[in-house]
Amino acid sequence: MPSPDEPAVTVTDNPAEHRFEITYGDRLAGFAVYDERPEGWAFTHTEIDEDLEGHGLASRLVREAMDAMADRGAHVLPHCSYVRSWLEKHPDHLGVVAPDQRAAFGLPAA
Repeated sequence: MPSPDEPAVTVTDNPAEHRFEITYGDRLAGFAVYDERPEGWAFTHTEIDEDLEGHGLASRLVREAMDAMADRGAHVLPHCSYVRSWLEKHPDHLGVVAPDQRAAFGLPAA
């Protein structure tokens, strides 16, 4: 739970912009860009404002985006190096990447 001095952090899907966005207080702090492809949802780029790096915002953004994709039953194509490395560190979320796609991204089969 954030302290009263910490701004609220919120992650939302913005389909019009093809990205998940993270706000820090009233400020757009970053985003993860995706596009829909026949084989799944390709995440191609993740960005956090430089002055907000180191606060765990990128990890929270990707976690919530992956949770949303899992809730939708969607498959993710982690073209973004940050998303791919996050998935490597959080194998409990590997289910969002189709098993037959994992090797193409250097991810473990299970």
